[in-house]
Amino acid sequence: MIKITLKGDVVKEYQSGISAYDVAKDISMGLAKAACAVRIDGENADLRTVLTKDCALEILTFDDEYGRWAFRHTASHILAQAVKRLYPNVKLAIGPAVDDGFYYDFDIDEKFTPDDLLKIEAEMKKIVKEDIKLERFVLPQAEAVAKFKSEDEPYKVELAEGIPEGEEVSFYSQGEFCDLCAGAHLMSTGAVKAFKLTSATGAYWRGDSSKKMLCRVYGTAFPKASMLEEHLAMLEEAKKRDHNKLGRELELFTTVDVIGQGLPVMLPKGAKIIQILQRFVEDEEAKRGWQLTKTPLMAKRELFKLSGHWDHYLDGMFVMGDPEDYTKECFALRPMTCPFQYQAYLNRARSYRDLPLRYDETSTLFRNEESGEMHGLIRVRQFTISEGHLMCTPEQLEDEFKSCLELAIYMLKTLGLYEDVSYRFSQWDPADNEKYIGTPEQWNEAQDMMSKILDNLEIPYKVGIGEAAFYGPKLDIQIKNVYGKEDTLITIQIDQMLAEKFGMEYVDRDGQKKNPYIIHRTSLGCYERTLALLIEKYAGAFPMWLAPTQVKILPIADRHFDYAYDVKKQLEAKGMRVELDDRNEKIGYKIREARLQKVPYMLVIGDSEVEAGEVAVRMRGENGDLGAMKTQEFIARAVEEIETKVIK
Repeated sequence: MIKITLKGDVVKEYQSGISAYDVAKDISMGLAKAACAVRIDGENADLRTVLTKDCALEILTFDDEYGRWAFRHTASHILAQAVKRLYPNVKLAIGPAVDDGFYYDFDIDEKFTPDDLLKIEAEMKKIVKEDIKLERFVLPQAEAVAKFKSEDEPYKVELAEGIPEGEEVSFYSQGEFCDLCAGAHLMSTGAVKAFKLTSATGAYWRGDSSKKMLCRVYGTAFPKASMLEEHLAMLEEAKKRDHNKLGRELELFTTVDVIGQGLPVMLPKGAKIIQILQRFVEDEEAKRGWQLTKTPLMAKRELFKLSGHWDHYLDGMFVMGDPEDYTKECFALRPMTCPFQYQAYLNRARSYRDLPLRYDETSTLFRNEESGEMHGLIRVRQFTISEGHLMCTPEQLEDEFKSCLELAIYMLKTLGLYEDVSYRFSQWDPADNEKYIGTPEQWNEAQDMMSKILDNLEIPYKVGIGEAAFYGPKLDIQIKNVYGKEDTLITIQIDQMLAEKFGMEYVDRDGQKKNPYIIHRTSLGCYERTLALLIEKYAGAFPMWLAPTQVKILPIADRHFDYAYDVKKQLEAKGMRVELDDRNEKIGYKIREARLQKVPYMLVIGDSEVEAGEVAVRMRGENGDLGAMKTQEFIARAVEEIETKVIK
């Protein structure tokens, strides 16, 4: 007999060899029906897992992250089975679950049309109705390769060949369909009650642009139809807020084929918002003791070899020259600023009295992202970032880390993004030593320090193994776009390795030379990504202090122009960004256009306003008519709204 510790520290005894699913059935049939996966001694596992020793067991449902993953992973296999039934000659690639659904990649001659997706959905419904049992089995690696060769599945062959010889390969079968897969999966297809295929697009095999373009079918799945309907309604709202669509409609940015993918052109309105953000960040950093630097956009290969980027980040860099030809100079555009700012520290000898030393820079950076990774302003190849590097003594580290985090939180709260973020403690992967510099002892020391700091600050974080920078652990402040895709917005990193590599020292109180600790940080992150998130957060209706046009003056007739231009000058004298619509159009048309442009305030001027020295004030939105007020009264109201950075 074995002892199983369940939820609430309830301990039950079972015969050794019982499956996790059978334990769920013993607890209640309702729980077994809702079960998607399990967690055994803190490790995620399949429902079919056989229990042979004492352990803690948690039954995971769709409400749990890994439970949702198993549910939607099963849906991806149902999709693949349906496609294989309808198109027997299709070649199967991969089909994982993702944050808000699942996808499967297929090698097929023609991309699936919307009508094709409806046919595939209908076949998926048949498979769900058949309630086919999913069964797991394993084969030796060599047999797995032979199996896929006999089935003419070249992508599966490649995956199986990538598994070390002698190891077993895991499979899941459902009826006539069988797929190489590590799991976990539901017990049968019948549990996937509600699903929708959302799109079909192109995707390179293994994300490599040198490999074949496959057809990727995206979908989502839920246990209940009501949950699916709610999700689809959210997607419709997301489409309206999508920065790629809205940012172009509002003339904030554009992209041009002859310039290149991931290289957006900021139009005047978008450039104005980024300028406002940059000035706000630089001024706030200066108040907090940061010193502005300005460093080159490129450097010789030797700088990046010294920093370690050449060995650990070369694929992500734009290189000018032959990186292997050491008879000629070779340069690269900078992917980050740290090795440049270190030269400012090295400009003269340093004492402990100089520390902490805080350098910041509005840095333009370049990263050679894969074409399949590009997405509007979220992921680009050239971007600008509020980057900083702080050199300090070990005793100063915790307070300085805290001050960097306080700055980031202040920025997020001011922009209205704070409630949307989460924290990830990004650590190294001890199983992948080649990815990092330093010894295990150095990594453990740095991670222990950061763990202590984060716990002292009561930061609620998740751990991301393998997500650290190659030189140190970091706190990543994560945020999702309107479609639920998560990206990093702000990072704060602890680095105890690069100072020694660059010969950065200070003379301590005891007269000994020591290497400073370095904190790498952004206070706001990438301005382009931030702009994208703000477009989506506010659906283009930015808070007044950020709006590229804050006030639009709408005279009703030509005779009102002189007064309208006088009002414009008064507003501009207070630093406001004002446009005057003096076109020969009806006032209703002008108001509708200003609303579509999401201008915070419209000032309508007619005979009565000129006579009384007033303006008729309208806020954006359907019910924004504030009525007439004295011009100075409106100016006072607007100035206060801008200066306090209030969010309306």
